[in-house]
Amino acid sequence: MKIYNLTVVIEKDEDGVFLAICPALQGCYADGETVEEALRMIEPVIKMHIEDRLENNEAIPEEMYSSQLKIAV
Repeated sequence: MKIYNLTVVIEKDEDGVFLAICPALQGCYADGETVEEALRMIEPVIKMHIEDRLENNEAIPEEMYSSQLKIAV
């Protein structure tokens, strides 16, 4: 079993729902009423996405580096 390290970004929409997005896996997202719920909900989505890609002999993107920038405007 291989362990994948993937970034998950959490955003809060205008209705107050938390959206968890995995940028490395296009279309891979889930939502929840709390940050913790959104993270819990995206885990099986990510797992299914990776399993599907493996079954279809597709590459799994691996992140090499991520950073958070602060931009003053």
